Formats: sequence, C-alpha cells, structure tokens
Amino acid sequence: MWVLEIYQSRQGEGIWTGNNSVFVRLLGCPLRCRYCDTVYAQRFNEQNEDVEHGADLLPEEIAGRVLLLDQPHVVLTGGEPMHSKEISRLTQLLKDFDYQITIETSGIFYADVYCDLMSISPKLSNARPIEIVDAQCRWHEEHCSKPDVVQKLMSRYNYQLKFVVDTPEDLDEIDLYLAQFQSVIPNRILLMPQATDVKTMDNKARWIIPHCESRGFSYCPRMQIVWYGNKRRT
Repeated sequence: MWVLEIYQSRQGEGIWTGNNSVFVRLLGCPLRCRYCDTVYAQRFNEQNEDVEHGADLLPEEIAGRVLLLDQPHVVLTGGEPMHSKEISRLTQLLKDFDYQITIETSGIFYADVYCDLMSISPKLSNARPIEIVDAQCRWHEEHCSKPDVVQKLMSRYNYQLKFVVDTPEDLDEIDLYLAQFQSVIPNRILLMPQATDVKTMDNKARWIIPHCESRGFSYCPRMQIVWYGNKRRT
C-alpha cells in the first residue's frame, strides 16, 4: 500500500471531532477536486514519481507503525483509501488490535472493510476541476455521485455524509442529491464550509448553520484550522 504519512493528531471534522487519533494518509485518488487540500496525496506510481516521502508498505507494516503511536482511534484517509486493494486486510489487522476505525472516502468505491465510522464525502458540482489535467484524471459526471455505492456504504456501516459547501446554491444541490435515498438520518448529514482560514469559515457559517437547523442537519466546522491553522499533518 502506498502511504504518504502516518501521524498523530486530533480529529477535526465530523461526529468524532476531538478524538485523539492516528492518521494514515494513503496515496492515490482518481478525482481532481477543485478545492482539494491534499493535492500532494493524489498521485503515485510504481516508480514513486511525483511523490514526496511516500513509501510502499505492507498492511502489517502500517499496523505496526500505528501501534507505536498508542492511540485508540485510527483514521484512514487519502487520497482515496477505498481505492487501495489492501484496504480490507489493513482494517482487519487494525480491528484485531481493537482500534476504533474511521475511513474517509468520496463514496465512489466499495470494499468490504472493518469500519466503525464511514465518513462519506459525496462530491458536488463545486468539486469539478476546471479542466482535465492529464490521462490519469478520469473525471466525468458519475464521479460527482455514485448513489448506489453510497447507499451500500450507508446500509452496512455507521456513517456520516459530509458535504463541502462553498455557496448558497450548493444547498439546493444537496437536497436534490439526498432525494435519491429512501432514508438518511438527518443529523448524520454534515455541512462543512469550504474554507482554509477561520474568517472564511465563520462567514459561511452564518448562512450554513440556519440551513442545518431548518433541516435537522449538523454543522461541521473544520476544527483543525481553528486549532492549528491550515497546516499539513493536522
């Protein structure tokens, strides 16, 4: 498994905000979201080109490094962790050591995994790249939404649906997206402002929070920005 970094921090987003966790950031993602804040984790290949400090590790090696950091929670993130062929094996190893596991995913891939919280972030039209940058970016309309995959993930796992919100127009798009599903727990729908600084986040919160209250959704600030600023490994 191609791994960019393994580090300890606090979970800054979602229903488990504040949990001391080990983050395992896997390399590789077929999407090129316009607002991606982990561009450095998008690419990898067998020659490890265009990758800074990446390593090809066995699931057993990853689990061993996680154990050394001695935290009860582990967050598998990326990139797109559900795209990795060894993700099931890694989650099995981590569960054997009684870790509470969060997987952060766009919801475009399904895999049988051990997971205590499936953090699904469906991509709205605000994520579409302005242009396709290379042949590895296989972006098309279906990448914005894979409702069949998302439904399967929600049916099997404890979940949260985390939407990145940039403008008020995104709120209508979220309502249309949710209408595709028979049942979604309202307070597991998280609306997170697209922001990399506290001022922008607070400004968007002024109209996102009332919308959440009217729908029974949850507002999802990016607390890592509040705690640490817009920094890597947080």
